[in-house]
Amino acid sequence: MSSKEITQVFATYKKARTTFANSVAELVKQPRHIEAMIQQETGMLDLLRPLLLDTDPSVQQNAALALGRLANYSPQLAEKIVASEIVPQLVASILKNNKYYQRHAAFVLRAIAKHGPRLAQAVVDSGAVDALVKCLDEFDPLVKESAAYAIGNISMHSPELAQICVDQGCVGLLLTCAQQPEQSLKKVAISSLANICSHTPELAQAVVDAEGIPVITPLILNPVVKRQACQCLAFIAKHSVELAELVVEGEIFPKIFALLQDPEDEIVRKNAASCIMQVSKHNPELAALIVNAGGLPAIVDYVSNAEGDNKLPGIMILGFIAAFQETMATAVIKAKSVQPLGNALSPSYSDHLRAAAAWSLGQIGRHSSEHAKAVAEANILTLLNEAFLDDKASEDLKSKSKRALKAIIQKCTYLDALNPLLSEKAPQSILKYVVKQFEALLPDDVEAKKRFVQSKGLQKLQLIKTDDEALQESIKFINNLYPDELVKYYTPGYDKELLQKIDE
Repeated sequence: MSSKEITQVFATYKKARTTFANSVAELVKQPRHIEAMIQQETGMLDLLRPLLLDTDPSVQQNAALALGRLANYSPQLAEKIVASEIVPQLVASILKNNKYYQRHAAFVLRAIAKHGPRLAQAVVDSGAVDALVKCLDEFDPLVKESAAYAIGNISMHSPELAQICVDQGCVGLLLTCAQQPEQSLKKVAISSLANICSHTPELAQAVVDAEGIPVITPLILNPVVKRQACQCLAFIAKHSVELAELVVEGEIFPKIFALLQDPEDEIVRKNAASCIMQVSKHNPELAALIVNAGGLPAIVDYVSNAEGDNKLPGIMILGFIAAFQETMATAVIKAKSVQPLGNALSPSYSDHLRAAAAWSLGQIGRHSSEHAKAVAEANILTLLNEAFLDDKASEDLKSKSKRALKAIIQKCTYLDALNPLLSEKAPQSILKYVVKQFEALLPDDVEAKKRFVQSKGLQKLQLIKTDDEALQESIKFINNLYPDELVKYYTPGYDKELLQKIDE
């Protein structure tokens, strides 16, 4: 065999490897092709694995790209890749190859790690975190981005996995990535930091200690990164008063309020609301900052306009603020929040959302008679009662509706709102508070006593049958405020008694 023929044999083999790696990488873009390969038992993983060590860089890169797409497709394929011991091989070679291979190798790691904590742990056990952190310090922005993405997918599953990434020094490098000009790199870096911050105060503090807040807070105005920046700040603020105060010191108010009406991205609106919520929940001082910065109108608009469960953070903000102080509850009322919160009690929404609305309304109405009246005038007591009586409602919704009813009723002096709750069919756990309010308010108000009769309140009172001694005493007390003849007139069966007397 001549030298030319020998060369031709190897050239043919190289071309075949290149064609195979390219073709598989293209084929696995389509899920139907992956399914066909699985069904035909092609042994694709065994064929791709040696190509990761190929002498031709393009073959290596396409083999890694194909493996990444396979791992991304399903947890089952990711499991098979891990079982094939491909991951240690990838990790060992990631820093020895060019930027194209590094991107694709990091893609494989991120695709495996995304599927769950066990697979993420397998990636960690292969020594991948150290290699990925070193990739964050590479020159190529796409290598940095792919590595940051992989670290985010590892970190998101548990505090322990996130701590491993932090211990390897990822935080400072991610913050450096967030300051690079490439927008997609900024976005992935902030998203990965958010995954780290989400777990514990200590992990959030690690980001803060690395001077993370001055880097992250300006990005809430970045059109590409604002979604991730708001989420990251929310995860920092949620853990403690101190961390929330540091977020506020980053001067997010009032800028973040404008994001509640972001015209393009519903998730930006929700993440901005979540960030404000995490700040508002800690103490009166932080809640007051939101009020004083003029945030309430924007929050109420958000609750009115958001779809479905996206309303939740806005509803919670209003409840947190109202809960702290009477004056702040008044500010919440003046911002015209009661009706949007009442609308959120509709059965068309999830029980989780309705329960949050019930809780927030209870926090608004529990402070004083004026607060209770503002809530009651919007027909909220009836809506809460309907939610409490809804057979299909969750226990959480029933419980929160009951507590809100009790809190508002005990402060309510607006008798016209209490009257609809005065019914023999009403649950006695609520009825006793309603009757108790009438007992307290009627004796000193002649006009109220008249209206109680005219609105059929006295008549409805006679229809109530109860074994509750306290409720019986309250009914008796109210009846004693009126002439016996009037009470008898409204007592069930009295008409028959009168007719019997006529017959006699």
